Parts: sequence; structure tokens; C-alpha cells
Amino acid sequence: MLPLHRNSLIAAALALPLFLFLYATLGQLKPFAIWKWMDIVCEGGTAVMAGIWFLFTLSSRPRGLVTRLIAGGLCAIMLGSWADCLDEFFAVDKSAVWDNWLEALIPFGMLVLTIGMYYWRQEQFRLNEHLQKRERLFRDHRAFDRITQLADASYLRTQMRLEQERRPGLDCALVLLDIDSFHLINREYGHREGDRVLQAVGHMLLLNLRNDDLLCRYAGDRFAVLMPGVSREDAAVKARHLCAMVGQMRHHANDNREIRLSLRHACSLTDGVPEVVLAELSRAVETPRSGAGISSAAPA
Repeated sequence: MLPLHRNSLIAAALALPLFLFLYATLGQLKPFAIWKWMDIVCEGGTAVMAGIWFLFTLSSRPRGLVTRLIAGGLCAIMLGSWADCLDEFFAVDKSAVWDNWLEALIPFGMLVLTIGMYYWRQEQFRLNEHLQKRERLFRDHRAFDRITQLADASYLRTQMRLEQERRPGLDCALVLLDIDSFHLINREYGHREGDRVLQAVGHMLLLNLRNDDLLCRYAGDRFAVLMPGVSREDAAVKARHLCAMVGQMRHHANDNREIRLSLRHACSLTDGVPEVVLAELSRAVETPRSGAGISSAAPA
């Protein structure tokens, strides 16, 4: 990650000797006898630790607003503490204010760091919510689909049986979603692009589901959503919403052509044998809707 933040590293590395140069040229070296070693150790140690945290942040995060805020705040704290430490070695004229401004980088850095931590907290909430939607899948790592990293059909059938056993009499809906004319995408753009489409659709569906829902790649271009505690009517409403969200996507192939996507769906309750329920839903989505397909027009 560090090469991504080369400019920030260079700027911080140049600022440290620049501060030393300012104090050495505009200040006067204090006699060794009056150096306050406790202040030097504390202020210098703060600068060192802030610098280490600065490097840790840049080495573990991609570029972005949160990274800039956290790293920028730590860098300001590091430089302010470094200026505060240099003040123990060099005497600066009392009428000068530039050294006070440099030392003021510490509270400024704390403010920027606090803002960055707030946005980092919001980021973690979103990540945790995303992971909660995959919680069931993490319980059995063998159930991963290689392309989409979603649960597979076998895992779906197992979960359908478990829902029937755990909550008898409680509605549990199943939605089957099929990508229209997916075979044409594979034919025109290649299977690798088809895999990218499956991944993109999977991400969009996952972002629009509840934490309790289970999204699976059922087979080929079909996705299944298990919705505990949801009636068939409510599942149909949710399914139309999912189709609308995918319909608004603007997926671009590697050659920059736009692939327009649409889904068809079928809903049912999981009150029967899982294999039978899935077979009925599969037959229900086999007939494509008119007007579905792909667009190879260049994006505007």
C-alpha cells in the first residue's frame, strides 16, 4: 500500500528536516546544561509514535477520504510534536509567532484525526452490515461459489430445511432471479466478462437485502434469496425492487461498451420439499420477458 501514498510520504519526510532547518537558522541553540530531558523524551516520543501510526495507516489502507483524514491528522500531530521537541533545543525570540503556529499543529491534527475516526466508524458500520449479510455463509466455507463468493445451491437447500425445522409455521419466502439473455453476454463479450457481470449483480443484490436474508448463486445466471419471516406477497415486492436496482446498473465491459442488465423473478414459500420448490421456481423463470437483452452501444 505504501507506494500508493508516495507523495504523502515524501511531503512528511521533507517537512521533518525543514522544521529542523527553521529552528537552526531562526533560533539559537540552547546550552546543553539547560536541556529538559523529560520534555525532550515526552515530546520526541509523541512525534515518533505519531509517525509510526502514520506509516501504519498508509501501509494498511487504500487512498480515500478516510485515509487522508486519519493519516493527515497523525502527520500534523507528528510535526507539531517535532516542533515542540525542537523548541527544547533552540531558543526562539519571544516576538516570533511562527514556532507557535508550528506547535499548534498538534491540536489541529487531533481535530482532523477525530473527523477521520468518525468517518472510519461509519465505514466500519457499513462493512459490518455487509459481513452480517454473509454470516450464514461463513459458517460453512465449503459452500462458496468460486466466481461470486456467494453460497451455492447445496447450501441453499440445507438452509431451507433448517428454516422449516427452526421456525415451523412461520412464513419463509424464496425468490429466484434470472439474468435476461445472459447467454448472449457470454457469446458477445466472452465468459470472463460474463463472470464480471455475475459478480456485479451479486454485489448489487447483496447491498439491497436485509441482514437476515441469504443470497446464493443457485445455478448459472440464477440467484436465489431466502427471506425468513417474509410472506409471498412481500417477497414479490422485494423481488421487484431488486430487479429495479439491477436494471439501473450501468455495467461496462472491458472494451467500454455498456451492458444493460435486467432480471426476471419468481417467488414462493419454502413450505415444501426444497428440491420441488426450487424446480417449480426454475420453471417459472424460464420464459424470458420481451425487451430484455444487452446493449452494445458505447456509453455517453
